[in-house]
Amino acid sequence: MSRAAVPSIDQLRELAPGSPPFSYWPQTWAWLVLALLILAVSLLWGVWRWRRWQADRYRREALARLDQLAASDVGQRLQALRELPELLKRVALSMPGAGAVANLSGDAWQAFLDRHAQAPMPQGFAQTLHLLAYAPEAWLHRLDEQQVAALFSTSRSWIEGHHVAV
Repeated sequence: MSRAAVPSIDQLRELAPGSPPFSYWPQTWAWLVLALLILAVSLLWGVWRWRRWQADRYRREALARLDQLAASDVGQRLQALRELPELLKRVALSMPGAGAVANLSGDAWQAFLDRHAQAPMPQGFAQTLHLLAYAPEAWLHRLDEQQVAALFSTSRSWIEGHHVAV
């Protein structure tokens, strides 16, 4: 037998793939309807999420400002405490459908905060905010770090979780 007649592995060639015995395109119009329905629902969900993200812009900005106030050093602590009640009032004014919030104070302001909070607000929180805004500087200097941290924590929880009726 000659060497040319012996098959060698070098002589093997890969076969070209054939066409599949079926089509990848859906065979019924129901698949097209289902695909269009899924696309429409996805598009509507995306628009809804985008609009909700846009509506919560005031909340994101308020949380960023609250982080800046909480991170202020001891020298700027007085100014940060003075700005905290103003920040909460601005958030309340920015809420869609909040109504007349600008002139609320005392028990009415506390009731508003309670009504829109996820968890119950501390009793007298509105009074504490009033004192932060108008009390003498000596009173603000007497606040210890734990009280200040509790004020910022309560404010953060209200800003993050207040309910907005849309």
